[in-house]
Amino acid sequence: MPRTRPMTPLECRVVGALMEKEQTTPEVYPLTFNALIAACNQKSNREPVMAVDGPELEAALEGLKQDVLVWRTHGGRADRWQHSLDRRWELDAAGKAIMTLLLLRGPQTPGELRTRSDRLHTFASVEEVESVLQRLAQGFDALVLELPRQPGQRETRWMHLVGTEDPEAMAAAAASAPPPTHEASARRSDLAERLERLETEVAELRAELQALRERLGDS
Repeated sequence: MPRTRPMTPLECRVVGALMEKEQTTPEVYPLTFNALIAACNQKSNREPVMAVDGPELEAALEGLKQDVLVWRTHGGRADRWQHSLDRRWELDAAGKAIMTLLLLRGPQTPGELRTRSDRLHTFASVEEVESVLQRLAQGFDALVLELPRQPGQRETRWMHLVGTEDPEAMAAAAASAPPPTHEASARRSDLAERLERLETEVAELRAELQALRERLGDS
């Protein structure tokens, strides 16, 4: 799998947002500049939540464009942006879904990845997610890494290797994090997933409305 240069956290957010919207709202993809800002700053399905402004996004897009990781398409009332990472990393639909989630939300367990991927790709089981992760972790140009298991946790977390984050530092942070109780963790996870689904639906409706306005020349 051909690797890219290490990407900054903002660049990871940009390409993750492009990959996500391509899969969840293909009718508005490629994204306009304004739609991409909204996708980067979306509060649902993002960790951490960012507040990216226009100049920051322009700088990130310029760096990604120089590496041929994104490009601008012309036409209509507004230029649009799209990515090339599924081809660059030779990703199938399952691998693309996993990388999208890791780029947008950081380290996650296979169970979390399966639950959160339902709008990107359907995994029949956690074991199928683990199989995809193992495949992405193979070779000199591995795209993901399994972190050490946290105390009290049944599943290990996985992180992507395409950013500037130090895997050793991530492993140390994972090892030192206090484990939540199983009951509290399950309850918090269930509530968070419900909220994220609602926020995602609202964000995508806003993106579709913005795209419609741009096509009609109202914005």
